[in-house]
Formats: sequence, structure tokens, C-alpha cells
Amino acid sequence: MTNKVNEQTGAEEIRWDLSDLYESIDDPALQDDKEKVIELADAFIDDYKGSIADLEANELKKALEKYEQLLEIISKIGSYAHLIWSTDTNNPEYGKLMQEAKELSSEVQQKLVFFDVEWLDVDDERAQALIDSEELEHYQHYLETSRRYKPHILSEKEEQVLSAKKVTGSSAWNRYFDETMGAARFELDGETLTQQEVLSKLHEPDRELRKKAHASLTNTFKEHSRTLTFIFNTLLADKHTDDKLRNYDSWISSRNLSNEIDDETVDILVSSVTDNYDIVHRFYDLKRELLGYDELYDYDRYAPLLKNEKEVQWDEARDMVLDSYSDFHPHMGTVAGEFFEHNWIDAAMKPGKRGGAYSASTVPSVHPYVFMNYDGKVRDVQTLAHELGHGVHQFLSREQGMLQASTPLTTAETASVFGEMLVFQRLMSKLDDPKEKLALLIGKIDDSIATVFRQVSMNRFEHAMHTHRREQGELTTDDFSRLWRETQEDIYGDAVTLTEGYDIWWSYIPHFLHTPGYVYAYAFGELLVLALYDEYTRSQDGFAENYMDMLRTGGSDWPENIVGKMGLDITKPDFWTKGLNAIARMVEEAEELANKINN
Repeated sequence: MTNKVNEQTGAEEIRWDLSDLYESIDDPALQDDKEKVIELADAFIDDYKGSIADLEANELKKALEKYEQLLEIISKIGSYAHLIWSTDTNNPEYGKLMQEAKELSSEVQQKLVFFDVEWLDVDDERAQALIDSEELEHYQHYLETSRRYKPHILSEKEEQVLSAKKVTGSSAWNRYFDETMGAARFELDGETLTQQEVLSKLHEPDRELRKKAHASLTNTFKEHSRTLTFIFNTLLADKHTDDKLRNYDSWISSRNLSNEIDDETVDILVSSVTDNYDIVHRFYDLKRELLGYDELYDYDRYAPLLKNEKEVQWDEARDMVLDSYSDFHPHMGTVAGEFFEHNWIDAAMKPGKRGGAYSASTVPSVHPYVFMNYDGKVRDVQTLAHELGHGVHQFLSREQGMLQASTPLTTAETASVFGEMLVFQRLMSKLDDPKEKLALLIGKIDDSIATVFRQVSMNRFEHAMHTHRREQGELTTDDFSRLWRETQEDIYGDAVTLTEGYDIWWSYIPHFLHTPGYVYAYAFGELLVLALYDEYTRSQDGFAENYMDMLRTGGSDWPENIVGKMGLDITKPDFWTKGLNAIARMVEEAEELANKINN
């Protein structure tokens, strides 16, 4: 296997140091925490079980503080296990530790489930009085949002059973999917590559290489299709069972509740995007002309305009991101800098490493870690900016504590996409050559199309497969592929020709399994940021300070209130039009640049 490109960027040296969590999988502190969390959970039961309804505000506050302490320890163990496993999914010791962490988490959750059950059983009037009390002001939003689950929570025994069975149910099937894809190997031009390495070839200027990469991915996906089809069906059925037991109206209702957003707002978002698929068609018609093709195939979607895209060294990428962040707000740059200074980033590409990128918030007492696979392309600089945006957000929101630091998915993508926008604008400002400007702009529109329109098309696929599973039963591989093709033909129309092989490409996307309903949050975040950035360009002094305050808020307020402080109203139907219009304007700008170059 080769890591030739990666070795030329300096990123092969970028491995994170997880010692702020634990020194190693054999660290005595890890074993001590495993034992300590069980002892604390048992003590919590002794102190509070059967008495939640009788607690006064100051007593409930103490209970919540102890509850947070428990969650922090179990989350620290789980975070470490997942982070170290992500870097080598083939390592059985890491897999064992992750399974142990999940089983321990389930055991603790079973012990603590009484707390939620009893709190939700408190009379509404008394609960509201506690929520409004001065003593519980810090926990107000957590207590408010938790009450919304009252119609969906089961008895303590039932909740314990569901928690226990999850370890060998959905959690186990998700791990099996990850390890299957992590171990999968793809043949390309006589080399054996990982999925991430082959996916990166779809961004290469060589069309024949893209076509070969597409075939390599398709062939291996097909080889695993029986396994992947079974995993998908099992997890679809598992979710359907949970939704029925908890009385959710639809497959996405629980996700919307978690995202602190109503079904109607999500429907408006999805409809607004699908009603504007013509922007996608217009863009790909332009891209086909710019590339000089008679027909644009699915493997051409991410083709760069310039034949010799500059390879970006890791140090250069770091400086671009830090300079962009610092120019916006000095403290934003300082926080992002800590990720590099203290080795909180793992960017090296290597066999067995999970694909993709993420920022893990871990726990408030530690700090976030950023995970990515860096191979020296401009899009990797944008990915670094994206994940560090998450990282800065998570770092700043730690002050809200374990129960309110994390944001719902609706606002979770705000800082990441805004960080990307800062870097993109900086890159654009440094270019003088119209051809280079156009190439960068096309790349940005590529990302926006993928983030907004493609993610919503994937939401439509999710809707179709969940509905089919619930109304018609188990899906065959062909059923999944048919639904995938239908939703993809809707977005690309006649502008992109979808190959037959592309029909199987639903099978490698982890979000469908790990976090059902997640994908619309990307569109939510991108459109929100486009509106935010427009506000930033027109605002007077003070925007950056308000923005940093927004990040510090974490999940301690409703999304509409957090965003409302920036002068935007996400509850209005025309809000999404602002972001969609911004994408349309970028396409217009690209068309104008292209005409200028050609004339």
C-alpha cells in the first residue's frame, strides 16, 4: 500500500497525543475510572432514587452536579476508546476497549435511568417552578429540553432493558459496519488502497484515474453488498422498533426533538432546497462546459478545473487556517493554535484508520481532539478549517458543563462551516489570476452543492428507505439501489449522467447508520452560515465578539435564541432563501468569471 502523497505533505507526522485523557489502554487511571464510575453510580442511587419529586431547588442542583460528574467520567472513558480505535480499526485490543467502554456506559446508564424517569414524572407545575428557580438558573435549558421527552420515555425497567440490549444491538452493528469498511481494500492500478485514499482520487484532474477509482469503489462496495444490505436492514428495523415503543410519529421525529427543532421547520428547509435543485443543474452545466466535456458523469462531479492543483504542505495549511481565524478574532486564532501546539490533531493517512474527519468534544475537563485524513489538496485545508471550527466551538462551550456544552445538530455545524468560509475568502483575496480564482470558486460551489443539496437528497433517500422498511418490510440490495438512484436523479437531473455503478453508493455512508436523520443538519448549517457571513460583511464592529459569545453558549439555549442574537430568525420560511440565493450568486459569479476568461 502507498501513502506517497501523504508523505510529501508532512502530515504523516501529525498524530495526536491522547495522554490528557489516558496515557495508554493499560493506564491504571483508566482502570480506576472504570471502577470509580460504578461506585459513584451506586452512591447516586442510594442518595436519590425514589426522592427526585421531593427535592428542593438547591438539592436538585447538587444532584445535577453529581450527575454531571458521573457522565463526565463515563464519557471520558468512551471518548478515549473511540479516539484510539479510530486511528486503527483493525487493532483487536482497541476494538476490545471500545466494546468494554460501551458495555460500561450501558451499565451506568441502566443505573441512572431512574433520574430521568423520576424527573419527567414530576408534576408539570412543580417542575416549572424548579426550572424557574434562581438556584437552577444554570441548568434551566437542560431541564426544559428534557421535559419534552415526557411522552416518549418508558418505565425504568423498560429503559434499562433498552439500554442493555443496545450494546449487542445497534451499537454492535454500527461497529461491525465501521470495521468492515475500515478493513476493506480497493484495487487501483496495481495498488491496494483504503477507501479514503480511493475516494480522494475522485478529486484528481485525470479523468481516466477518476473513472478507475469510481470502478474500484463500486466493485468493492458490490463485494460487500450482502453484508452491508443486512446491516442497513437490521438498523432500520431496530430504529422502527424504538420509535414504536417510544410513540414517535415518524422516523425523523426523534432526531428533530434532539435537534430542538420542530418537524415543520425541517420540512420547510427540505422543501426550500429541493425546490431549488435547478441551481445544481445550472452549476453542473457550467462545470461541464468549463471542463470541455460533452457529458458530465458522476465521477466528474469533483473534478478540479486546473490540471496541476498545487499541493498544500501541512505547515502551510496550518498557517492559512490560523491566520484566517486570528484575523477574524484573536482569541479564535489562539484557541485553534492550541490544537497544533499540544498535538490535539491526528491527520496522518494510514492503513486501518477510519475514513473521513470529525472533531470529538470529549469532556469539559479536558478538550476536543480533531481527526482527519490529510492528503495535501486545497479541499483538505477546508476540511482542517471545518474541523477546527468544531474544535473551537467545543473548546469555548466547555464552560456550560457536561449537560449543556454540546449543541444540537442544527447549530453544531455553524462554527465549522463559518471557519471554512473564512479560509475560502482569504484564499480568494490572495489570488490575482482569474483562472485560479475561478478554479477555487468552482471548488467552493462544489462543497456547497455537496453540503446543502446532496445532503438533502440523502435525507430524501433516508426518508424513502425508512418508509419502505416500515410499510413493505425488508429491502433487497436492489431496493436500496433503486431508491438511491431515484433521489439522486432528482438532484442531478440531466446535468449529470449517473452510471449504473453509482447505484450501490448508498452503502458506504455511515451517517445513515450512526445518526439517522443527521444529514439535513449539514444543509441547515451551511445555509445558516451563508446568511451569517452576509451579516458579517454588512455589520459594524461587534460581530466577531457576538459570534464568539454565541459559540460559548454551547447548548444552553434554544437554537432560534442563539442565532437570534446574531440578528437572524431561523423560524421564518424565507430565512432559507437567503442562503440559497447566496449559492446562486456564487454560480452567477463563476459564470461571469468564465465569460471574462473566454472573452
